[in-house]
Amino acid sequence: MSRNGIIFIAVIALVALAAALFGAVIGGVAVYSLVGNQPAATAEPAPTTDPSAAGQQSQSLVVDAIQIESAITDAVERIGPAVVTVVAKMPDQMSLFGVVSGGESTGSGFIISKDGYIVTNNHVVEGSESIEIILQNGDEQPVTLVGSDQFADLAVLKSDQAMPAVANLGDSDALRPGESVIAIGSPLGDFMNTVTVGVISATGRNLDTGEGFLMEGLLQTDAAINQGNSGGPLVNLSADVIGVNTLIVRQSGSAASVEGLGFAIPSNTVRLVADQIIAHGYVSRPYLGIRWQAVYPSLASRYDLPVEWGVFVSGVTDSSPADAAGIRRGDIITSIGGIEIDENHPFLNTLFNFTPGQQVSITLLRDTKQLTIDLVLSEGR
Repeated sequence: MSRNGIIFIAVIALVALAAALFGAVIGGVAVYSLVGNQPAATAEPAPTTDPSAAGQQSQSLVVDAIQIESAITDAVERIGPAVVTVVAKMPDQMSLFGVVSGGESTGSGFIISKDGYIVTNNHVVEGSESIEIILQNGDEQPVTLVGSDQFADLAVLKSDQAMPAVANLGDSDALRPGESVIAIGSPLGDFMNTVTVGVISATGRNLDTGEGFLMEGLLQTDAAINQGNSGGPLVNLSADVIGVNTLIVRQSGSAASVEGLGFAIPSNTVRLVADQIIAHGYVSRPYLGIRWQAVYPSLASRYDLPVEWGVFVSGVTDSSPADAAGIRRGDIITSIGGIEIDENHPFLNTLFNFTPGQQVSITLLRDTKQLTIDLVLSEGR
């Protein structure tokens, strides 16, 4: 090929390359003008389709985890200064080897008034010879026992020193299963103001105490409750106390694992009991005046008793309502005020449906003969 031919081919190639580059630049400018000026895409919740609401705008429930965490921390900060550790000194005991220290019972509690009243569990302070509380900042204060109630498992303490904060009692009747709750207390008496979080698992639970009566209307929660949490508050996200942590259920003698079975006394019960203790030093309970033994199916079968449920009267207190009404040793009481005594209605729970001074009808069996006796209940403690 001649020199002129080679030069001609090179020129043609350069022109083609220049045309390609020019086209690429023009195309890029065009794409940028179409796309680059559009608003940036935003992430939106995927719409949900509701066949029953065709044509209507769908709605999405947005849960903000940060807001929930903030509500928990805010509630803890508000209620924390009102939560105390309760340390009860038990009396020393005599043994064959001399005096044995009674040790200490530790639990939790919370301040309910600027006057220095504090709520805790009865089982934390029962039988103690002295009690003190430890505030959130570590300060220790001696307290006195104003009064307690075994059946509600509540006690009220009193400090004469300044209180750092006061907890507000909420309305436990308004609770619904699934609501978030916070348990605060001192597990093992060492880990002060420990916070655990859960939900209300159920309301209105009844548990057998093994002492002849049920604890009724309890709140069930899966918030972790440990030894030492007893008496501490169960709090909602508004920092209102809606319960007093009182016990946990653990499966014994079984391979089954049980977790998250904690129970609390509802705040409305706490308010009722605490108000009576502060006003009178005790809770007014109806009093019948008998010594008794619960009757249940296996016992009835063993001793060939005429009924499966009731209470066997093993003694009558002189000058009591039962004595005045003519109830005798050996009688079996089967109902009080029309309420049958059975598995779900133990004697004491049935009796506590009534008030001191109220007249009730007692149904009983005497030598297989059924009798109905009217009497007026007196006040007991």
